Amino acid sequence: MGRIVFDENLVDLAPVFKDRRDAGRKLGTFLKKLDLVPDLIFAIPAGGVPVALEACKTLRSKMDLIIVKKVLYPWTTEAGFGAVSSLDFEVADVGLPEEVVKRQIEAALERVREREKLFRKGRPYPDLTGLKVCAIDDGIAAGYTMRVAVRSLKKLGAEEVWACAPTSSASGAEAVAQVADLVVILNLRTYYPFAVADAYENWYDLSDEEVLELLGEAEAEGCLIN
Repeated sequence: MGRIVFDENLVDLAPVFKDRRDAGRKLGTFLKKLDLVPDLIFAIPAGGVPVALEACKTLRSKMDLIIVKKVLYPWTTEAGFGAVSSLDFEVADVGLPEEVVKRQIEAALERVREREKLFRKGRPYPDLTGLKVCAIDDGIAAGYTMRVAVRSLKKLGAEEVWACAPTSSASGAEAVAQVADLVVILNLRTYYPFAVADAYENWYDLSDEEVLELLGEAEAEGCLIN
């Protein structure tokens, strides 16, 4: 089980960050202070991209993308009971019929494939053998998405995978620590209910177009690997 590191001065506070970019700069500074500079950062789109971009600038690191999507309940577009990448998946037993679960997994996987084409331009994931890498999202709630991201990166050969986010529920951080070598959080929250958005003064869902613009900025800044 990985260690959980967090900023004791930010426990149970909200809001904490102006926006995702502000959170990324602060996360990068926190990682640098801990002398944690990964060989490569993997952003989880969409919300993790601006966070990872600013962290990369601060750490003078390089970034790539790991595409993960929530497996949604069939009656909602928000709440999920698992997550999937092209390399790994995880679902909780929530009492749904097996055929419904399979259908929801396939729907999420189709969205993963679409995003891999759109954001990664169909590039294969790199060989990470011997590397210490960091997965970054804008927050961790239940932890499904980050757990799948971590296991996916390990399947690519990473020596260590750190799970990093500006904000997390305590239970989510603990769930991720079961699969990650290290979990780094700025704003850990122990109370319920938990919402990632509460950590941000300015919060909204990023469009695909905005993500592409951010990736263009990352490439221009020399942050994005080819």
